[in-house]
Amino acid sequence: MNPTQTAVGTDKLEQLKAVTVVVADTGDIEAIKKYEPQDCTTNPSLILKASQMEGYQGLMDEARGWLKAGESVDDVIDKLTVRVGTELTKIVPGNVSTEVDARLSFDQDALLARARHLIALYEEGGVGKDRILIKLASTWEGVEAARILQKEGIRCNMTLLFNIEQAIASAQAGAYLISPFVGRITDWYKKSTGTKDYPVDEDPGVLSVREIYHHFKSHGYETIIMGASFRSAAQVEALAGCDRLTISPQLLGELSEDTGKLEVRLDEKMGHETEDMLTEAQFRYSLASNAMAGEKLYEGIRGFAADTEKLGKLLAEVKQN
Repeated sequence: MNPTQTAVGTDKLEQLKAVTVVVADTGDIEAIKKYEPQDCTTNPSLILKASQMEGYQGLMDEARGWLKAGESVDDVIDKLTVRVGTELTKIVPGNVSTEVDARLSFDQDALLARARHLIALYEEGGVGKDRILIKLASTWEGVEAARILQKEGIRCNMTLLFNIEQAIASAQAGAYLISPFVGRITDWYKKSTGTKDYPVDEDPGVLSVREIYHHFKSHGYETIIMGASFRSAAQVEALAGCDRLTISPQLLGELSEDTGKLEVRLDEKMGHETEDMLTEAQFRYSLASNAMAGEKLYEGIRGFAADTEKLGKLLAEVKQN
């Protein structure tokens, strides 16, 4: 589609669904039912929030039972995460992303073992790996784990992605999907520069995804690009036409209530350029030299790890009671 083309639909959410696969960035079952996304994606923060929702109290009671039976907190969190994901597969027709413990982000062997374990848990519950994307932080170890998992038929979603080198390394490893974080990039630049707000076409987060999108299409990479971590509906609209976009219920609601015309901003034309394989040294230096990407990657890992630990403490407190 040409960037000047408008989509067709009764509201902007419906128009967006006509040109982009819409993914729900939530574990809230009711919100997913309401907005009918194709896929949904979770992370430790969303699992923590979901664990406190009324609709998940039955699963929480089950998790308490597993703890009382002597299972470790980490095993219970994995089982709870998979049970949440299993419920979501009953609602969305497409994929459900499930994140590997962020505390393992720099241990390739541990990432591989945990990813295989999560897939095995899903299969025990009757959900095939064709419905699941394994989310890995976009560290070098995560990229290399994805290279192996993809060859085993386990599709990977590379998360906490903040620069084009992370994106290229993921694509060269054969990752199924990448999730560049729009809002977190913008947050960093606002804080760093003191800029209160950016016009959407100058927004650093939006520009980052556009750069990755055009690079991938011009080089013929098959890896799917899914913009994530949006702060506004304007950011979402600025990436209309991207392969996929994962959007919070609040922004899905805003888009569904807007009956204006949605302009398609990204072009799908493929190119034929080639480039050398990105080396580990180049990858690591890109994170050292790009203050935003390095800081946000490590901050994101810390945040997801902290929420995993909060969930573990919540379960452990229940066990003691």
